Amino acid sequence: MHLRVLRLQEGEMVTLFDGRGGEFTATIAAVGKREVLVNLGEHLPLERESALNITLVQALATGDKMDWIIQKATELGVKEIEPIQTLRATVRLSADRADKRTVHWQGVATAACEQCGRNRVPAVRPLLDFPAWLARKEHANRFILHPEAERDLLAAVKPVASEGLALLIGPEGGFAPEELAAALRAGVRPVHFGPRVLRTETAGMAALVALQAMFGDLASHA
Repeated sequence: MHLRVLRLQEGEMVTLFDGRGGEFTATIAAVGKREVLVNLGEHLPLERESALNITLVQALATGDKMDWIIQKATELGVKEIEPIQTLRATVRLSADRADKRTVHWQGVATAACEQCGRNRVPAVRPLLDFPAWLARKEHANRFILHPEAERDLLAAVKPVASEGLALLIGPEGGFAPEELAAALRAGVRPVHFGPRVLRTETAGMAALVALQAMFGDLASHA
């Protein structure tokens, strides 16, 4: 379980969650250097998940951008995050480094849940190269964000929003022409998101906000 504790003392109330839904009330019984003992209270079946099932498929980004993307995507309610290696990505990870980064990114997602109040932690999948991800065909509805696409994202997603979707976001240099061609052959649908070209760290977050507003968190209030 993950404690949302900040300089709390014995006798104070905390909230616990195990990442699988709901949360527990608890009282701190003892605080040690490396552990905290609590008296567990009742389980509260609270849910803060979006009804919209989105998988964010994100090309590797440089520096701390991947951490930021995973943090914000978690806050915005994605169900799963799938990092992919693409041709134009400036970051290249060996198998060992990729495994370590996946563990790190899962920790980023968990910490984001603690901050925003989600009690279901989105899974961060192991890194795949783009052809391997295309071949897996796990998602029935797959969309790739591309500035030259003919259809806009919201219009394309509307008929299948309730079924869930995977949204592909390219690296800083965009998808290579051969990658886009391979995606089209695999049945991935190209969509655009407005008249401007967005950075990799902006594109996914802007699309997630729009999708949640139209079909997810805020749709019932529209």
